[in-house]
Amino acid sequence: MREIELVIPNQTGLHARPAKVLVTLAKQFTAEIQLCYGEKSANAKSIIAVLGLGVTSGGRVKLRTNGSDEETALTEIASAIQAGLGDAHPPVEKPAEPPPPPAPAEPTPSVAGTGVFQGIAASPGIAIGPVFHFRPANFDLDDPEAFSGNGQMSLPEALTCAFKELTELSQQMARKNLHAEAAIFEAHCALLDDPELKQNVQTRLEAGQNTLQAWKIAVAEQAAAIASLSDPLLAARANDLRDVGRRVLRLMLGVNGQAHSLPETPVVVIAHELSPSDTVNFNAERVLGFGLVSGGPTSHVAILARALGLPAVVGLDEAVLTLAEQTPVILNGTDGTLTPHPASALVAQAEQAQRQWLEQRRLAQAQGALPATSLDGRRIDVTANAGSAADAKEAVKAHADGIGLLRTEFLFLERETAPSEEEQYQVYRAIAEVMGPRPVIIRTLDIGGDKPLPYIQLKPEMNPFLGERGIRLCLNRPELFREQLRAILRAAPFGNLRIMFPMVSEVTEMRQARALMEEVRRELNAPAVPIGIMVEVPSAALLAEQLAPEIDFFSIGTNDLTQYTLAIDRAHPALAAKHDGLHPAVLRLIAQTVEAAHRYGKRADLCGELGSDETAVPILLGLGLDELSVSLPAVPTVKALIRTLTLAEVQPLARQALTCATAPEVRALVKNYFNSKRKAYG
Repeated sequence: MREIELVIPNQTGLHARPAKVLVTLAKQFTAEIQLCYGEKSANAKSIIAVLGLGVTSGGRVKLRTNGSDEETALTEIASAIQAGLGDAHPPVEKPAEPPPPPAPAEPTPSVAGTGVFQGIAASPGIAIGPVFHFRPANFDLDDPEAFSGNGQMSLPEALTCAFKELTELSQQMARKNLHAEAAIFEAHCALLDDPELKQNVQTRLEAGQNTLQAWKIAVAEQAAAIASLSDPLLAARANDLRDVGRRVLRLMLGVNGQAHSLPETPVVVIAHELSPSDTVNFNAERVLGFGLVSGGPTSHVAILARALGLPAVVGLDEAVLTLAEQTPVILNGTDGTLTPHPASALVAQAEQAQRQWLEQRRLAQAQGALPATSLDGRRIDVTANAGSAADAKEAVKAHADGIGLLRTEFLFLERETAPSEEEQYQVYRAIAEVMGPRPVIIRTLDIGGDKPLPYIQLKPEMNPFLGERGIRLCLNRPELFREQLRAILRAAPFGNLRIMFPMVSEVTEMRQARALMEEVRRELNAPAVPIGIMVEVPSAALLAEQLAPEIDFFSIGTNDLTQYTLAIDRAHPALAAKHDGLHPAVLRLIAQTVEAAHRYGKRADLCGELGSDETAVPILLGLGLDELSVSLPAVPTVKALIRTLTLAEVQPLARQALTCATAPEVRALVKNYFNSKRKAYG
């Protein structure tokens, strides 16, 4: 047996991504591999066990190997841990002790007004109807006769069947081009094969428990261990494990997949939480919307609700669970409220708003091929953000004017080696051919920060979001950069491709990137292509006057621009509401970029999530942007909204927004604008 003591350098500790890299590496060896942290010990080949350790940044761990290849395993895994397991990390001076149990979270205000519950908007739309409290089946293992009957399975049979069910759910989502949703069920498949979970069950079987009890208790114990950690992302992983556990238990008991039944009439489903399986198994014709106590706007249930087109509100106060069955409510997935016992006048207003919202969506879809031209003749290109070849086909179906942001990271992530030039060329060519004459803006590799790669070893960084990422990383690895540029330039003749460099913060970086691209272009004797940069660092916006002569277009990435301008991590759960691209400071940087671009006759586009926000569209049009690149589902609705606006109205509105002090003030300004328009047109 070999043993070594190490310090975990990762900024977020052994979080999901580095834990996955560790487990994948450990599985390559036949030796037994243990990771010890404080009083806890985990099988390093089990992601459940590794996550359950809760190792924080600077945590001191012991790595133990025992077996024929123990020496090699110890050396390679120790080296991988010290290198950050594919994650960017800061240097750690002092080892941290295992953390104490987390303190209870302080309650947050949950009532927006008298009798109105305020939550977090998770999926847009309005639902009006009676409450139905959903409670997941609690299988009573003390009464096995209650489940006696046909269709019972052994544990191996149930695991096999569960794998088939989850694979089919994943494929269903993929066929609808809902790739994020498909990934949820792919992750569930991986949990079924976790060695730690299997060993836990086997130990209980050997101790005399029956299979049903062994499985249920093993899942509950390991899920509780993960949920007890003070990390909301890990807590979500615990919910996934519980979901998988219930699925297997149901199959062993021979219970129908629709163990829960809904009333005959449509209802608003209220629950403490919903699993992904629960969400997709509901009869969508009988569900009006979801109101949940747990979860966030990026939770699995929120993602699935948006995919199903159902309104959802999460983060409601637990008092909502005390509402009587069939209580009439209005659930507003756009502003995050749930109103019980609404007055008849309020119901009438909600019904009218609901009809208008649905009709607007229907018309937007039907008129999707029409250009996004304002009432006074200003044409705006509405393009799609894409992350795969499949997305390009959907962009054509949605009548997008092109692809305003092709994220090339999909070619580089979830693999052990970088894609070859030929592999990249084939994908870029296929996308170019699908899009035809429509422009495709290809963003060069944007890795670093929250998207590390296991085959690119980054030096320790105190803050990876302020370190070697985007164009900085590519310039420091010219061979990787050259391969991608060669692939793009080779594919350019097959369509209308443009190249965009991410995270440019100064003119020198732009000149270096362009010089390398020109060198590659001359080698290939390839035609010139338009070159642009993403404006996502405040310095780029402030230097737009100097950058404009060097490029053909700007594309403003509002996600990162907002993060860097407000010094708020866009993924921080406690600060998510403050990360708002309509903050006047962000709007002023956008305005400055647009003015500089147009002064030099260059385009100013926008490709962040702000472009999909209907409240933001009038402001962005008023600031003079030439293009909005939005999420695929938002393409028809954004185009339709632009067709209702006039520059004469939105330009003064945008100028007024620049004088506001806060993002809520800007949103209130736009809300008043829309209200006045509705009154004017009756």
